[in-house]
Amino acid sequence: MTEGKNIYVLKASCKGAIGTVSRISTFLAQHRCYIMEMAQFDQISSGNFFVRVVFSTTPGETPSFQVLKDSFPAVAELDGLEWEMHDTLTPPKVLIAVSRFDHCLDDLLYRQRTGEIKMEVAAIVSNHPDLKRLADWYDIPYYHLPVTPENKAEQEARLLQIVEETGADLVVLARYMQILSEDLCDKLAGRAINIHHSFLPGFKGAKPYHQAFERGVKLIGATAHYVTSDLDEGPIIEQIVERVDHTYSAEQLAAVGRDAENLALSRAVRFHLEHRVFINGHTTVVFR
Repeated sequence: MTEGKNIYVLKASCKGAIGTVSRISTFLAQHRCYIMEMAQFDQISSGNFFVRVVFSTTPGETPSFQVLKDSFPAVAELDGLEWEMHDTLTPPKVLIAVSRFDHCLDDLLYRQRTGEIKMEVAAIVSNHPDLKRLADWYDIPYYHLPVTPENKAEQEARLLQIVEETGADLVVLARYMQILSEDLCDKLAGRAINIHHSFLPGFKGAKPYHQAFERGVKLIGATAHYVTSDLDEGPIIEQIVERVDHTYSAEQLAAVGRDAENLALSRAVRFHLEHRVFINGHTTVVFR
């Protein structure tokens, strides 16, 4: 069905109005585009409307991607749509930031290599040299940017420069153990994802799983969210929870936690790169 065709994704949101879906589908039909998938959601509390459309075109029979993008604003203006249109044949570029923990980085690179997540890892940035060997194995540029209280501003400026030079569409903090400044958070708004452990209560510090063990937790969890200046309080994309009990050692809890972090982060990255996520104030709408 899709052989020889181009596949695109349209994301759009607006205040709910009669006829929005009809106007979008009519535009695509008039341009001989085939709708493969459509998901929509009306949020009753806010009156906001969200829609994601996957559609295909046939080269030589339908307009080019650029023509479609140039033509759609006439439709978008009718409903005040905020919209994006993406070509799925071009893998998005991703920059991954890490420290010394390697499990999330290793998991993302494996999923990219097997095609589960369609992305181009443009660079890996770290405040430590430890994971350069893994980057070299995947033939990915590795930037070691040590950070101290004295050089934090310069280090973040260099990180942002690498984002711009590589054309990265998304920055993934894969257990990057540094708090980003408010300025950098603002510049990366909507295009930076972080992963962290989430417990009840929320244990902080270098050894959260050992603290969890001491308190006898019954749930291990992980949360992937967009980065904001409010530490670990950005719009949530995905959460994973696993039940544990008194038989688990601190090391076993950490192992469960690593798995949860891998899964939550990889799903969040995939959802974002497949244009399934809408930021809706402090929350998200995710078409899974």
